[in-house]
Amino acid sequence: MASRKEQKERLRAERLAREAREQSRERRQRLVQYGSAAAFLAIAVVVVLIVVSQSGGGSGGSGTQDASLIEKQLRGIPQHGTVLGDPQAKVTVVEFGDLQCPVCQEFSVQTAPGLISDVVRKGTASYEFRQYTIIGPQSTDAAKAALAAGEQNRYWNFIELFYRNQGTENSGYVTDSFLESIARGAGVPDIAKWNRDRRSSKWDAELAKVQRETQALGINATPTIMVEGPGGNRVVGAGVLPLTQIESAIQSVE
Repeated sequence: MASRKEQKERLRAERLAREAREQSRERRQRLVQYGSAAAFLAIAVVVVLIVVSQSGGGSGGSGTQDASLIEKQLRGIPQHGTVLGDPQAKVTVVEFGDLQCPVCQEFSVQTAPGLISDVVRKGTASYEFRQYTIIGPQSTDAAKAALAAGEQNRYWNFIELFYRNQGTENSGYVTDSFLESIARGAGVPDIAKWNRDRRSSKWDAELAKVQRETQALGINATPTIMVEGPGGNRVVGAGVLPLTQIESAIQSVE
C-alpha cells in the first residue's frame, strides 16, 4: 500500500498534468483566434486595395471626383458654347489648352478658380477655352466630348471636372465610359444627345481652326493665355501663370 506521502505526490503530479493540458488547450485556442484575426485583416487589406485600384488611381478617376466643388465654382455664371461669363464683357481671357495636359490641369486647380471668382463672376472679363489638341488622339476625343457638352451649356463643367479626374496622358484612360462619367458628373442633361453630338464631324473644322490660329500666333504650348479687348489682342504667356499677371494683361487691353 502506498504511503500517505506517495499519495500526495501522485495527486500533485496528476493536478500538474491537468493544468499543463488546460494551459496547452488555451494556447491553441488563442492561436486559432489570432490566426482568424490575421486572416480577417489580410482579407480587409485586399478589399481596400481592390477598391483603391478600381477608383482609377493615376490612370483617370470615375468622373465624379470634385463634381460638387465644380458645380459650386460655376454656379450662376452664364455659359454660351465655349465661353464662360458675360458675353458682352469688353475683354475675353482665352486659354488654349489640351484636356490631357498635366500643366493645364495645374492651371485649372491653381489659377482658374481665382480667375473665375475674381474676374469672370464680377463681369470684368469673359473666359473662353479653345481646344488645342496637341498631345494625342485621346485629346481629340476629349475635346469633342467637351464641345458636345457645350451644346447643352455644360462645357465648362465638363472641362473643369475632366481636369479633376485627369489620368496619365495617352495611357488609354479616355474611354467612352470615362467620358460619359465626366458628362454625367458635369450635369449634362441629355446624355443620349451628348453621345450623338460628340461623334459629329463638325468638330473637325472647329479643331482645325484652333490649330491654324495657334500657328498664326506662334503658340506651341499648353496652356497658353491670351487676352482680347478693345486695345487689341495680347498673348500673355504659357504655363501656370499667376492671376496677377493675367489681371495686368486685362487692364492693358481694356
